[in-house]
Amino acid sequence: MSSSGFIKVAIATNDLVQVDANFSIAKQFVIYEVSASSAEFVDCIQFRGSAKGAGSGGKGPGGGAGCSMGGPDGGVGSEHTQDRLSALTGCAMLFSKGLSDLHAVNVKNLNVYPVKMERIRNIDEVIGNVQKMMATPNPPLWMRRALGMPTPMEEEYAMPD
Repeated sequence: MSSSGFIKVAIATNDLVQVDANFSIAKQFVIYEVSASSAEFVDCIQFRGSAKGAGSGGKGPGGGAGCSMGGPDGGVGSEHTQDRLSALTGCAMLFSKGLSDLHAVNVKNLNVYPVKMERIRNIDEVIGNVQKMMATPNPPLWMRRALGMPTPMEEEYAMPD
């Protein structure tokens, strides 16, 4: 997941400037490679349309937007969700305006740390906060793992030279 002090960060965005979209309806994810001292744009993964049956697909028989009921994930098709999860390959963090508990578990199962933002923030601000966290002498355990740093348990039981 990391190569020499870098981690990949995914950001759910509709406008390419802010963390302003929920995981399941974001128009795109932008991916950055971040270190404590630099950040570089890597990719923009765009998603076509919304989830099938989530109101933006074909019209229903009465001319309406169609039914959004369906699976346990609120109508978001599993294929649609799988595309979004696949886009996170190699990432250590995901920032979004919101994501369901089910999606958070799926993201976490990929060893990606999900961060639900309480308010819309500029991408530059979010990247800056990640860099500050990386620059601390003791980053969070999940970040140490993503960076390939030894964890406290590994340090405690390391074999002496």
